[in-house]
Amino acid sequence: MPRSSLLLVLVLLLAICNLSPTAGLAEKVHCDLQPVDPKRGEVTYTTSQVPHGCVAQIPDAVLEVHVLFLEFSTEVAQLELTLQASKNNGSQPQEVFLVLVVNKTTLLQLQAPGIQLHLAYNPSLIIFKEPSGVNVTQLSLSVNSQILEWAATKGPISSVATLEDPSSILLRLGQDKESESSDHSQGQPAARKLPYFCLPEDHQDMGRTLEWQPRVPVPILGCRLGGVTGHKEAHILRILPGPKAEPRTVTVKVELNCTSRGLDAILILQGPPYVSWLIDANHNMQILTTGEYSFKIFSKKNIHGFVLPDTPQGLVGEARALNASLVASFVELPLASTVSLRAPSCSGEPQTSPAPVMTTPPERCDPDLLRSLIRPKCTNGVMTLVLRKDHLQTMHCTIVGLTFWDPHCQAEDSSDHFILSSTYSRCAMQVTKHVVSNEVFLNYLSTSGPSSLKKMVYCIDEDSLSFQVDLYLSPKFLQASSTIELGQQGFVQVSMHPEIPEAALQLLSCYLDLGPEADKVELIQGQAAKGSCVNLLSPSPSGDPRFSFLLRVYMVPTPRAAALTCNIAIHLGARMKDAYEPVFKLVSKHLNIISPAGKGLVLPAVLGITFGAFLIGALLTAALWYIYSHTRSPSKREPVVAVAAPASSESSSTNHSIGSTQSTPCSTSSMA
Repeated sequence: MPRSSLLLVLVLLLAICNLSPTAGLAEKVHCDLQPVDPKRGEVTYTTSQVPHGCVAQIPDAVLEVHVLFLEFSTEVAQLELTLQASKNNGSQPQEVFLVLVVNKTTLLQLQAPGIQLHLAYNPSLIIFKEPSGVNVTQLSLSVNSQILEWAATKGPISSVATLEDPSSILLRLGQDKESESSDHSQGQPAARKLPYFCLPEDHQDMGRTLEWQPRVPVPILGCRLGGVTGHKEAHILRILPGPKAEPRTVTVKVELNCTSRGLDAILILQGPPYVSWLIDANHNMQILTTGEYSFKIFSKKNIHGFVLPDTPQGLVGEARALNASLVASFVELPLASTVSLRAPSCSGEPQTSPAPVMTTPPERCDPDLLRSLIRPKCTNGVMTLVLRKDHLQTMHCTIVGLTFWDPHCQAEDSSDHFILSSTYSRCAMQVTKHVVSNEVFLNYLSTSGPSSLKKMVYCIDEDSLSFQVDLYLSPKFLQASSTIELGQQGFVQVSMHPEIPEAALQLLSCYLDLGPEADKVELIQGQAAKGSCVNLLSPSPSGDPRFSFLLRVYMVPTPRAAALTCNIAIHLGARMKDAYEPVFKLVSKHLNIISPAGKGLVLPAVLGITFGAFLIGALLTAALWYIYSHTRSPSKREPVVAVAAPASSESSSTNHSIGSTQSTPCSTSSMA
């Protein structure tokens, strides 16, 4: 038997035979828990608990839609995002649409092996090297509710999650029940029935669909216990209850740097009664847990734990009863899937030499991610490339040189940026068909020494281009118009002049502004039609985006003018992908609104006729009642019990009806 297996068998036997509940033996010991030097230990964890989110089961989904709202506390953040396909190929979706929303500049490392991914994001905030096969979409919306509405137009939403300062995210795709059941024994929550609609709520458990690791360091506390002759140290982990009392297995990985193989370390695990433990340790330890626990090499052999105190001082007392002289780490965590503990030693005896310090290899500057930062802009006859130093610092990249193809054109080193700029007539610039190009050379320091990279860059000379939005009254798009009638269908085309074969227009949003007294009418939002009266059409032969809308206005008075405004993005071809900065423009057109002549009645006329007919009917009814009451025979008249009350009541009711107006969900009316 291998030595490592023999050691774990010894741990198992000791856990079964030698341990007993120590709650009655633990002394009431006061231990002043204080923060531990970060160099003395490290605790990381992954969890499926999110501050706000939801998960839904979409049967036979062809397209899975997932939305992530990520909130970072630093100006520049790094994120590892992994998409994992389902093990069951029968349930794997054909396509995945992921909406990624961040509040700060984010350097993204994306992995999506074997997945047809459509990614919607804001390129001004997210910087990453696009993997092959990923289709990207410009995200122009900023309000979360609007983003969710837009994402729902792509397909039923499978999951929504809001995360705070994540360092890594694992998003599992598909609804694989067999995988869920097998993962339950490996630290994953048990399979549970998911709803068919995703309605985000606070403090949710994403199950196995999403797991993430927070970036904020876990606070570790510790203290020394006096009056103990031994030299054992205790590691105490307390898991706090989750929002739902569902069975959960927490995997605990312990890595100690010990000089001996003796039992000089204690591991105490306390959590809610529905939590069990899977222990993976590289050293012999005394184990004391609540619930049930097992070891990695004997994962099917469950051992019953004990009832332990649920307070910090009570757990410290349990460590004292096991002859621990030092609480090396005390950690409280939310309900987690995996917890990893690393410590440089496992002995509480005094150190005759400095304790070994945990070291990690120096971070490597990723050249692909660094290359993705090189995206210049062109305006006022100047190409400019700006690299922010906080971005470079976060990426652990030290820049020692930045030039164009002409080595004499070097970047300026300011306090916060590297700025490389030149007019179109210098530094070997090439200007062809309104596209400016050059080659950038960048020298930087890496772990192996000085390194360099080069990249062809392009940008659009937007000063030489004009953009316009035109309205047509026919789907043939023959003659532009600036006038539209109420109830008429309009056809819109956004174009660029002159046309550039390498460039393409992307329609992000459009709206109608009917004046200060009316809300804006959204026509296109997030590249999707807004409402049933708007339709996206096939682009023109030259690639200009088109759409149609039906003008219906329920206002009194009817507006006579409107402004049609569209937000567009100009992209270069796939050959220049990741080598340019998209150009964004707002184009607008003034429209005159007229009432249809001879084609029916408009709203004010309808309201006037309706009110007139009601008034005539009320007067005619009053006249007939007057004639009837004064012409019938006195002998047939019925006794009048009260005269004033009915007359007053009838009069007030009539006056109220005459002076009132009605409104419908589709219109708003007013009277002078």
